[in-house]
Amino acid sequence: MLLMAGLVAANGAIKSPDGSLRLKVSDASLVLTSHGKPVVTLPEMGIGDAKMGQRQKFSFTRTVTASYDMLSGKRSHCHNEAREYQAQLSPTVRLVVRLYNDGLAFRYELTGLNNAPMPTEHTTYLIGEGTRRWMQQWADSYEGFFPLSTTACQKPVPSYGPPNVSADGWNCRWGYPALLEPADGLFALITESNIERRQSASCLRNDRSLEHFRVCPDDNKVALTGSWHTPWRVVIVGTLSQIVESTLVTDVAEPSAYGDTSWIKPGVVSWIYWAYNHGSNDYGIISQYVDLAATLHLPYMLIDAEWDTMKDGKTIDDALAYARSRGVRPLIWYNSSVGWVDGAPTPKFRLNKPEDREREFAWCERMGVAGVKIDFFSGDNQMNMDYCLDLLESAARHHLLVNFHGATVPRGWQRTYPNLLSTEGVYGAEWYNNVPTFTQKAAAHNATLPFTRNVIGPMDYTPCAFSDSQHPHITTHGHELALTVLFESGLQHLADRPESLLAQPREVGDFLSQLPAAWDDTRLLDGYPGTYVVMARRSGTTWYVAGINGTDDELTVSHLQLPFAQPSSSITLFCDGAPWQITHPATLPTELRLAPRGGFVAKISVP
Repeated sequence: MLLMAGLVAANGAIKSPDGSLRLKVSDASLVLTSHGKPVVTLPEMGIGDAKMGQRQKFSFTRTVTASYDMLSGKRSHCHNEAREYQAQLSPTVRLVVRLYNDGLAFRYELTGLNNAPMPTEHTTYLIGEGTRRWMQQWADSYEGFFPLSTTACQKPVPSYGPPNVSADGWNCRWGYPALLEPADGLFALITESNIERRQSASCLRNDRSLEHFRVCPDDNKVALTGSWHTPWRVVIVGTLSQIVESTLVTDVAEPSAYGDTSWIKPGVVSWIYWAYNHGSNDYGIISQYVDLAATLHLPYMLIDAEWDTMKDGKTIDDALAYARSRGVRPLIWYNSSVGWVDGAPTPKFRLNKPEDREREFAWCERMGVAGVKIDFFSGDNQMNMDYCLDLLESAARHHLLVNFHGATVPRGWQRTYPNLLSTEGVYGAEWYNNVPTFTQKAAAHNATLPFTRNVIGPMDYTPCAFSDSQHPHITTHGHELALTVLFESGLQHLADRPESLLAQPREVGDFLSQLPAAWDDTRLLDGYPGTYVVMARRSGTTWYVAGINGTDDELTVSHLQLPFAQPSSSITLFCDGAPWQITHPATLPTELRLAPRGGFVAKISVP
């Protein structure tokens, strides 16, 4: 029977469990279709000397089921199912393909290696000119915009880092995720997952042909012996709601090997840096943010860079003791010391050697530190990937939460290492500190991130600022409050200064005091990248519905009827006013008119 199943797969359809997605071999290319419509074409597949041929045969091997719980993220319980197929590209190389109802995952598996150099991967995505796409020019920090475009002819943006330029002068290196709309209402999001030791992360390059985007792993000098495989290459497929709600990135990641995880607690954090770049070496400023967290009943506050050079005779020990006395658990910052080192803030070189790292994290645990923010990595190479895994495992031994900054985007680690509660890898609110660019672009950018960067994992954007930093923001109060729900992050850092947050109406303070940082369910209700987004998230029996307008014009949002809302639900609705309009309607309105760059949040307690 198994032989017959393999023969059927070799001669018939390679399909998802529900049959909606199919993969066809056509002239040595793989063509992924959804309900008969082409979504993604891979014109070249293979690794090293093993390439896929025109008559390549695939055999059905098994049904793969993922059913697991997450401590943070868009959904507390995740379930997915795939049909897995294999194609033997050479005696020692096979291509493993999984078709889920919401996407495609594949990787190359190699055997019989004997001190072999890292082979060249040939995977290529065809993204034709004219295809609508939201793609970020690659930078090692992944801090860039996802502009809507129909062409790959884009000039490199210098602020993203060293330019990667084709012979024609166009940018030719792109980061994950990449969102495409190959047909009206049909989307595909390209990324990868499950980076393990001896692997580097990859990017997309179209340096040889404008429309051919090659998967290019970063530097990896590991010599391979025995067996080895690539990370999973992932394409999420479907409507925008299917893209946003998908957990495919963690579905293909390795399960967690942690035993007791009761110490891992997502939560909201008060954060100094947005208002005071160098405030974390000032005990008085630190105390203000501790007091803010205590007043709003936030579990955490972050002491950022330069805490090792505290002024006025105070030390980090004094700051940690004060936080403990107020019932607030502190997080502290470290320089990874592999990226920006010269001229960078301290503390440096405390985590690089295993013995130093263990000693430092043991001190953190002893002092009641809840977690660490580690900053300034140097890209996607194998050295950085292994270093990140070393940090996560060492931190777990000392019951420390982790937030990576200046680092690569999530690639499934949040499942394998559940103490990784957030990652930056996003052009976030701290950029109001740096350049005036963000002021005009923030609203559209914010309305793009739920469809791109935040799909693949937690995003430490640091939302919710009602006052201004060095450069002003022109989003409304409703827009800013909505970001705390729209943007998922297991450590949700509030950007604003204490006096601004505490000056808001009591209902806003109560909202922030009770704000979850992990969700039981997530549903996209409406939206389009860069224009608007309306999303519902559930924590327990309480639903939060948030929406923002990414345009400079008034906008009416609808599709707000929620099947989970009951007549006896308690609703608090935050809308734009002067600056607030806070009401308690009996039912959620069927539609709302949002101000330019405006937003709203509804908190619905369901009995």
